[in-house]
Amino acid sequence: MGYRVAVVGATGNVGREVLNILAERKFPADEVFALASSRSIGKELSYGDKILKAKDLQHFDFSTVDFAIMSAGGSISKEWAPRIAAAGAIVIDNSSYWRYHSDVPLIVPEVNGDVLDRWLADPKRTGIIANPNCSTAQLVVALKPLHDAAKIKRAVVSTYQSVSGAGKEGVDELWNQTKGIFVNDSPTPQKFTKQIAFNVIPHIDVFMEDGYTKEEWKVLAETKKILDPKIKVTCTAVRVPVFVGHSEAVNLEFENPISADEARDLLREAPGISVLDKREAGGYATPVETVGEYDTYVSRIREDNTVENGLALWVVSDNLRKGAALNTIQIAETLIEKGYKARAKAA
Repeated sequence: MGYRVAVVGATGNVGREVLNILAERKFPADEVFALASSRSIGKELSYGDKILKAKDLQHFDFSTVDFAIMSAGGSISKEWAPRIAAAGAIVIDNSSYWRYHSDVPLIVPEVNGDVLDRWLADPKRTGIIANPNCSTAQLVVALKPLHDAAKIKRAVVSTYQSVSGAGKEGVDELWNQTKGIFVNDSPTPQKFTKQIAFNVIPHIDVFMEDGYTKEEWKVLAETKKILDPKIKVTCTAVRVPVFVGHSEAVNLEFENPISADEARDLLREAPGISVLDKREAGGYATPVETVGEYDTYVSRIREDNTVENGLALWVVSDNLRKGAALNTIQIAETLIEKGYKARAKAA
């Protein structure tokens, strides 16, 4: 018996990617429902070789589905996730709202999928599972095998994040500004705080009292929750004029010795990682090569001699895939592997 899946926020960038990946990976779904707000009812969306028409979230019966994959923003998740879970569906939420709740697991299957064993066995579980921030997801995939081998003490992360992380408005703004500059139009920032075309902006999300932005805090808090609360993390998050694909320069300090060669071998054997690390021109991954790929790419692996037991890495991934849509589907796949059964269908 196959599963029934509702995709909430199906008309957005991530929602559309969820539909694409469900089809690509041949997820065992008997039926998939595309849900959106009332203004998008009837909009046609591709799901493999099928066309789905968006249904109204407000009037959908969630007691008929096994999984609800949510990519509709924090306010929608805050209101709807508990209601959907109460109807018996497992909610896998891509917003930031539930990530920091102590009773909601924050999952990257390659890193802490074992948490789902305990979650499934808990009769008091909330029914909600959180998907991490796009920058965190690719980071912890790369850190996990290294942490297991030599125990990370401190991570310094600088992100170079594409405009698709800011939604369709971010993509449109980069496209329109780029075109406009070539015809001498003055670029007017709307979605971003400054011109994004041919520029970089060291500001993502709101500023906090300590001078960090919320995006930077997410990387810190989520890395600790997913990987190890003892790791010290600092981050600078930067928006760059790239349409899809987040990059990260990562400096690590370990408790135990680990060489670049050892790290390279560990990463090559780790799930969800491709190593592209030739010490020559072009022997590294960039966002362009990762678009449409499932893996997180790691390059520029080298020893950092400014600290004892230090390494430096370059980490790149398709933020709409591993950073969002793919990870939610992998969570559902992991639950199925661990024995979660589809609910009996009403007669």
